[in-house]
Parts: sequence; structure tokens; C-alpha cells
Amino acid sequence: MSLNTQQVELLSPDMARQLIRDGQWTGPTAQMAGGFAQANLVIIPQEYADDFREFCRQNSKACPLVDELEPGNYRPQVAQNADLRTDIPRYRLYKDGALVSEPLNLQDLWRDDLCSFLIGCSFTFDWALKEARLPARHQVVGSNVPMFRTNRPTQAVGPFQGPLVVSMRPYRPELIEHVVKVSEAYPNMHGGPVHIGNPAELGIMDITKPDYGDSVPFEPGELPVFWACGVTPQAVAIASRLPFAITHAPGHMFITDLSLSEALAR
Repeated sequence: MSLNTQQVELLSPDMARQLIRDGQWTGPTAQMAGGFAQANLVIIPQEYADDFREFCRQNSKACPLVDELEPGNYRPQVAQNADLRTDIPRYRLYKDGALVSEPLNLQDLWRDDLCSFLIGCSFTFDWALKEARLPARHQVVGSNVPMFRTNRPTQAVGPFQGPLVVSMRPYRPELIEHVVKVSEAYPNMHGGPVHIGNPAELGIMDITKPDYGDSVPFEPGELPVFWACGVTPQAVAIASRLPFAITHAPGHMFITDLSLSEALAR
């Protein structure tokens, strides 16, 4: 099935997840199911779950928890009839800190000791920015959002340590105050920016070469605006050399049933 950007934006969350489950959509989800919250995914063995939960609490800007599942459970509370093993377009499997593969589903990898965490995603407030006539550039051009590892460390908990990852959206200076206000209304989806302006202050030497996602064009006079990103646990999984971890591929999110107003209230 071939769908354009406008068509995938109008899909319901259930229809979008079905398209993904059937293998008919394997790309980024930034343009899918407009007006509904999206989430990052982290799956780890049960023995690490308590430490990871505390890591999320200590680093809530990058890792705001929206759902946590018991060991072996793959049916989240935030989406009816969903299956975390099949309903993300592309996953990443890490072993001992190394990326092993990018499977399209987890049915052959699933284990009863695996605990799943869903973490808020800035793709959610992108819809609010669009409603406010402040569309994010990656939505406009139909690409993935650019993401960068930074020189800012996260607060370590147990084996979990590593750098903060940020997502970036360019805006004209006179619009940034409004952009900040819109995104700050969604603290469980990363909230307001962590940095505005000079990327070198975050250790980012080339704004045109993201570590994850796609580069986006800048218009004259625009400044980069950076938000904490739910890809942070992937950088942490690498730095911490966890023996086994599964995440979403950057930009390939889980689409929940939460509307913007419900995400606002969480």
C-alpha cells in the first residue's frame, strides 16, 4: 500500500499500528496519526528494571515514563489491542553495547523475563506546534527529525550511564518564545527545550550531520532549538554495555491512543 503524507496523518492510531504490524509501513512515524501521542520504547531483562525505572526518574526530561509493563507483557495500557512486539516499524537489538540488528518485529526475540518501558516522545508536541502554525521542519519536508549525542552526561543509576541525546528543530528567533510555550505544556513528552542556539555548547560540531535521523534545511536567520530526546536510552545502552536491550529505531515510534489533550493531562 502506498500512502502519501496527508493520508498517513489522517490514520487513526489503530489503523496506523495495523499498517505497521502488516509490514506495510517501515519508515519513521513523525507524519502518522496526527494529533495522537507517540512513544519511545525500551525493553530490558527484568533484573535491570528497577535501576532503569530510577534512571528514568532521575533523568525525567529525557526519559519521561508514560507506561511500564510487567515482565513478559507486551500489551500496553496506552493503546488498545496493541502489541509491542509488532507495532513499531523498526526495532534495534543491542548486545553488550553493540548494535546487532534492526528487526521489523520481535516475535522471535521475545522472552518472558523482558520488561517494557514506553517513554514520551517529542513527535507528540510536534502536532501541537503544527496546530499553532509553528510546524517542525522535519514534518514539513517529510523526513525524520535530526538527533544528536551531546557532551551532557545523564545522571547514572546502577549500570545505566551515558550522554544526553537531543532532537533539533530550527526556528526564527521571534518565534522561539511561542515554540517554547507550546512544548512546555507537554512535560511528559520532554517539555521545553534544553538549549537554544550555538550547538557547540552541546558538543555538536556539525549541525548538518546528526547522529540519528535526517539533516533538515535551515532558512536564513533561523536558530537551532534542542529538546531532550527519548533516544537517550539507546546511547545509554551502548555506553553501559548492557548484555541485552531492545529499543525502537530512532524516529520509528510507538503510536498510542492518547490524544494531545490526554497527553497534556498526564
